[in-house]
Amino acid sequence: MDIEGASALVTGGASGLGLATARRLAAAGTRVTIVDLPSSSGASIAEDLGGSFAAADVTDAEQMAAAAALAADAGPLRVVVNCAGIAPPAKVLDRDGNPSSLADFERVVRVNLIGTYNVIAQTSAVMAKTDPAEGGDRGVIVNTASVAAFDGQIGQPAYSASKGGVHAMTLPVARELARHGIRVVTIAPGIMETPMLKGLPQAAQDSLGQQVPYPSRLGAPDEYARLVLAIVDNGYLNGETIRLDGAIRMAPK
Repeated sequence: MDIEGASALVTGGASGLGLATARRLAAAGTRVTIVDLPSSSGASIAEDLGGSFAAADVTDAEQMAAAAALAADAGPLRVVVNCAGIAPPAKVLDRDGNPSSLADFERVVRVNLIGTYNVIAQTSAVMAKTDPAEGGDRGVIVNTASVAAFDGQIGQPAYSASKGGVHAMTLPVARELARHGIRVVTIAPGIMETPMLKGLPQAAQDSLGQQVPYPSRLGAPDEYARLVLAIVDNGYLNGETIRLDGAIRMAPK
């Protein structure tokens, strides 16, 4: 699909995987709308990329509808990438054997799973009304799951559940949106060099990287971004979750 001159929307676009993706999409000729929290550096990044910034919470339907409309003002909305997410660890039972906070579990699921669904719903409503490109394509939505969807570790029940949900809804959403010419694909990254991991001591980063069979290192955000561009380019790729993890299978802890 030719996306030059089209519009793209990236949630979580002010840092990490989202920022790398926004940069790649801008370099490919799209007008990028970065969606992130008001406290982020999204406005300055969008200005540098020649795009726009929508301060929005992915779990808020009205805010995401406004962000989708803003993106559509810049051109036909062809690419949506869901990178917004949180990953606070919490076990089922705390150190004293008491149940951990239910509110904390709900928050992770709300941001990672419900937020992803909300973005899909609000943006696909806009994409479905655009004129199709050559071949009938209207666009592609790329979601972010995690290898934790399949290999969840101790302390990750909320995160694994939320990312497992993103994986599980990929196929039914792809099947539904097929009639509109909209593809839906999910990436499940492994241990990536995101701002959260870069805050760890170098020894800890090296140790995590050595757990990856090959290449034995952390994944680069730009490798995620390049996969997004490959998904956009390959029109037969639909309804699938792709692991981007160097063949790692996570241990229990």
